[in-house]
Amino acid sequence: MAEPTAHSEVPGEHAAPNAFGLVEAPAVVALAMAIVILLLIWKKVPAAIGKSLDTKIAAIRAQLDEAQALRRDAEALKAEYEAKARAAEADAAAMVERAHAEAEAIIAKAGTDAEALVERRTKMAETKIAAAERAAIDELRATAASIATAAAAKLIGERNDVSSDARLVDEAIAGLSG
Repeated sequence: MAEPTAHSEVPGEHAAPNAFGLVEAPAVVALAMAIVILLLIWKKVPAAIGKSLDTKIAAIRAQLDEAQALRRDAEALKAEYEAKARAAEADAAAMVERAHAEAEAIIAKAGTDAEALVERRTKMAETKIAAAERAAIDELRATAASIATAAAAKLIGERNDVSSDARLVDEAIAGLSG
């Protein structure tokens, strides 16, 4: 048989690693970690990380403040535009109301103007009718006068002869001289 060595070889088990044959691996890892942590503290890395984080936090806070200010501005603009929209709606309603009132006034004026026009035209027609009646009456009188004159001349012509005409003329002359 062989002599046992410093490492016992058990079938199925591996030999534990060691650093330079002095220290086992977990102790080396722990020592390396301690050295790294001491270096980080000595170089003030946690303070630098903290400062960096503080700077980022301040930047984020500034962005949040800016976002809140922008939101307030946006809400103020929204309120302003809503007020303008309400005012525009009120103006539009007032315009519609004025348009209705003006339309009613125009309709009323048109009715009054139409009545006045009908009245004027009626008076003009009545005046024309009255003038036509007067012209017809005057024409009728003239026709009647000319017929009466013609009838009188005929009657005088039938009743009077030359001797009676001479006697009438003599009487008229005698009445003038005396």
